[in-house]
Amino acid sequence: MSTAPAAVPGRTLRRIGPFEVSAIGLGCMNLSHAYGVPPTPEAAERLLLTALEEGVTHFDTAALYGFGANEELVGRVLAGHRDRIVLASKCGMTGVEGRRVIDGRPETIRRTADEALARLRTDVIDLYYLHRIDRAVPVEESVGAMAELVQAGKVHALGLSEASSQTLRRAHAVHPIAALQNEYSLWSRNPEQGTLTVAAELGVALVAFSPLARGFLTAEPPDPGALADKDIRRNMPRFGGANYPANLGLRTQLEMIARDASCTLTQLALAWVLSRGEHVLAIPGTRSVEHLRENMSVLDLDIPSDVLDRAGQVLNAATVHGARYNETTLAEINTERCGRAG
Repeated sequence: MSTAPAAVPGRTLRRIGPFEVSAIGLGCMNLSHAYGVPPTPEAAERLLLTALEEGVTHFDTAALYGFGANEELVGRVLAGHRDRIVLASKCGMTGVEGRRVIDGRPETIRRTADEALARLRTDVIDLYYLHRIDRAVPVEESVGAMAELVQAGKVHALGLSEASSQTLRRAHAVHPIAALQNEYSLWSRNPEQGTLTVAAELGVALVAFSPLARGFLTAEPPDPGALADKDIRRNMPRFGGANYPANLGLRTQLEMIARDASCTLTQLALAWVLSRGEHVLAIPGTRSVEHLRENMSVLDLDIPSDVLDRAGQVLNAATVHGARYNETTLAEINTERCGRAG
């Protein structure tokens, strides 16, 4: 049985349900999924173990990532450190015969939870999310099945991902929701349409995925023309056509703000996300040990609020060019849309 990790000296902790975790966690997706060819198993293991050394206590994976491969990786590497971490995974969206399938039926959730426990080499998952809202299944039914997992001792706390404030309220009425994982960054402001406030009202942690705008707000922004064939950013409007050069112009302004504040663009972007409320946490993903350390370094900084405000004025839902997903993917997403940004 896992327990909440001890506080790490010098690092900022925030609460998710019964747990206190590092305000900066690790999104493990890109070690197996979504951004082209994954790193070697040895490189992925080194990254995960370095994250432990750097004070990460919150690790986030999902059944979808690598169609089970990411859970297997995280389980293999971190099983021996289980009492030091809060382990999060997701159900409701998996790989079936090589295809991504959204399936929130209770029977599917029960089956995939057992499969996840085996891959993760643990007897309990600390935080289990409904990865996507299945439009064919009332969220109350999906969450009801997840609540059974809590009652059975297989899961400690429940979460939702890519869900709206209305859906959060409906789910919370069935069983307490500990975390809502939605995309949130300087250029993805959808939580500001309702979920940021409702999460705070209900005592729900808002876990921001892609807080660095899928690599756009790092030292080396992606080159759309050089992306691997299976890199999901190829189908994201912000990285295509005339949108990307226009967004790079906004990025240049942010770099100037960061330079004047004696911090990096990455630090500025992560500090902005964490400034949105004490209930907000971030789970940037990376394959680079150097970038991992840069991400964690923001917890040792105190960037003035006026600097963060200026960053938010430069890049936001009104200034970003292009939606965060294409229309096909947006149709699958339950979150509130954010103006022209989708």
